Parts: sequence; structure tokens; C-alpha cells
Amino acid sequence: MFTKADHEYMSLALRLAEQGLYSTTPNPRVGCVIVNKGRIIGQGAHLKAGEPHAEILALRDAEAKFPNLIEGADAYVTLEPCSHFGKTPPCADALISAGIKRVIAAMQDPNPQVAGNGLARLLAAGIKTEHGLMEAQAKALNAGFISRMTKNKPFVRVKIAASLDGKTALASGESKWITGEAARQDVQHWRARSCAILTGIGTVLADDPRMNVRNIANVRQPLRVVVDSKLRISLNAKILEGGNTLIAYVSDAEGKGEGLRKAGAELIKIQSSDGRVCIKQLLSHLAERGINEVMVEAGQALNGDLLALNLVDEFIFYYAPTLLGSDARGMLAIPLIQSMQNRIQLSIIDLRQFGQDIRIITKPISNS
Repeated sequence: MFTKADHEYMSLALRLAEQGLYSTTPNPRVGCVIVNKGRIIGQGAHLKAGEPHAEILALRDAEAKFPNLIEGADAYVTLEPCSHFGKTPPCADALISAGIKRVIAAMQDPNPQVAGNGLARLLAAGIKTEHGLMEAQAKALNAGFISRMTKNKPFVRVKIAASLDGKTALASGESKWITGEAARQDVQHWRARSCAILTGIGTVLADDPRMNVRNIANVRQPLRVVVDSKLRISLNAKILEGGNTLIAYVSDAEGKGEGLRKAGAELIKIQSSDGRVCIKQLLSHLAERGINEVMVEAGQALNGDLLALNLVDEFIFYYAPTLLGSDARGMLAIPLIQSMQNRIQLSIIDLRQFGQDIRIITKPISNS
């Protein structure tokens, strides 16, 4: 059974892991705290792929401050220490060499290259191992990494800004701005933690968005992905500015491909039986590129397709205290539901207010 102190140390490790919220992709966010006789002697967080992992940084911190207390210490880590050689050596070996006597992991690593092997390696070396402490919090922090490793699919988060009557734009397509500044700034943080922003050609043609992260310093810009089956996008679209844009298409009847590539876009042709981009295939492609989290900012058609295909892991709804009327555009294109028994049910994860707007985070119950 874990003690109150165990929870306190793991809570700190989780806070450390959050330092990599915007930067660790495609790696998971991991924090580590090293403790000896009730004293924290070292701590670290993995911040960027290719750089030292959290355990290594925590050991270095301890070596600099309390070198005589490392042997016999406990290590609290939010993810099972790795046991394989990647861009860095195995963290399990480093913990063994340092003389750590006990390792508590919040969760096992879903990466098939690790998946219990790290803890087994520690155990074989005589180190006491435990896992499951604050596991839910650790999994929430790395939902995208877990999804990619276990499903070959990024974690898909659909953001929708709407009026209280559930409308996202006027019938004309005008939508700026439904929500206030505080809610829009909150969206920037969700974009920043995402590896990719996914939108449809309808949104690009109607709004000409940039879909980049703004007002957050020194942030990695996510890949911008446009679903554009027939390559209708303009060569001057703002979403192409600065490159880092992937366009998924089916056909190029107008011969725009070369011009789009010269404009800095990357194109990927995805076949589909109905002449439209296969969203499942696109998400698999993104997973293979190391994309952990995808944020969808699209119109009702793409939103509806994702929901119908059971690909939505989470919704973020921003509701503004305004009404747009029955002729305005809705959130999701959903086929007619004939019975209340067939309604789509959601589980509310979080609810809070930003200025005058309300943010509700939900999960489709089938994906909870």
C-alpha cells in the first residue's frame, strides 16, 4: 500500500512531467523524483526528444547535490523506466548502476519495446519495484502516447466553439468571434500541447485560418493538416505560410500539386472508395510519423465523420452566452437519430468558466 509521502513525491514527479507538455513529442512526458530518508535529493523532467530522460536528469541533480545519498534511495517516476537503446541509453541501467533500492512507477510503459521489461530488469537486479501509484493522472498526461502505442492512432481531441443553442457559425459561414478572448487564449494552450492541428478544406476556404499557436513564447508549432480531397486550397492560403503543412488529398484534377509543394506544403495521396480522404488511414499515417495528439478545429462535416467513425477521444466545447438561431450552422453533421436509445452520450470530464464563456471537456462514453 502506498503512503501519504509516496503520493506527495509522485505528485511532484507529475508536476515535473508537465514541464514537457508542449515539447516532448514524440516522446512521453515524464518526471522523476529521487528520495532518501524523507529528503528529496534529485529531480528531473524529460523536455525534448533526444535529450536526457527524466531519470538521468534526476540522478545528475542528486549527484550534484547529495552524491553520498544516491545509493539506497527511492526513485519515483511517472512512467516505467525504459529498458532499450533509442536515442539515449536505457534508464533502467542507470538506476541500477546508481544503487537505487526502490523504484515506484505511476504506470507501465505502453511502448512494446518496454511494456514491463524495464521493471523486470530492475527487479532482476534486486531493486524493489512497484507501479500503479497515481496511474490515472499519469495516463491522462500521456493519453496521446498511449493511444499511438496501443492503437496506432493519435489521441483525437475535437474543439468546438458554439453559441448556447449549439451553433458554430451563421448561415453565411461567418463565425468570428463567437467566444471571448479568454476562451480563445485557452485554445492556444491546447494547440501548443498538440502535435498536429487537423482541419477540413471547408474551414480553410471559409475562414482562411493560420491554425498556429499564438501568444505562447518559444513554443513548438504543431503540424497543420488539411483534409482536401480535390486540392481546392488556394496557393495563397494562410495555412501554408511558413511550411509545416500537410495536405491529404485523393485527386488533383487541376494540377495544383506542384504549386502547393513550391509553396512549402507536403502532400500525401490517400485513396478512398468514395472519392474522399479516408480519415482512418490519415490518422494511421500521422501515428507513424510520431504524432501523439491531434486537435481538430473543423466544421460540422469533418467533426461528424470523426464521431461516426468512433475516432473522437475527447471533445472540448466552448459555449458563449449568445444565440445564433435555427438557421445557423451546427456543431456536427450527425445522421437523423430515430430513438432516444440511440442518442450519443458523453461523459463530462471537466467544466469551468473563461470570462463569460463556459468550457466543457467530455468523452464519448464508448471511448471513456
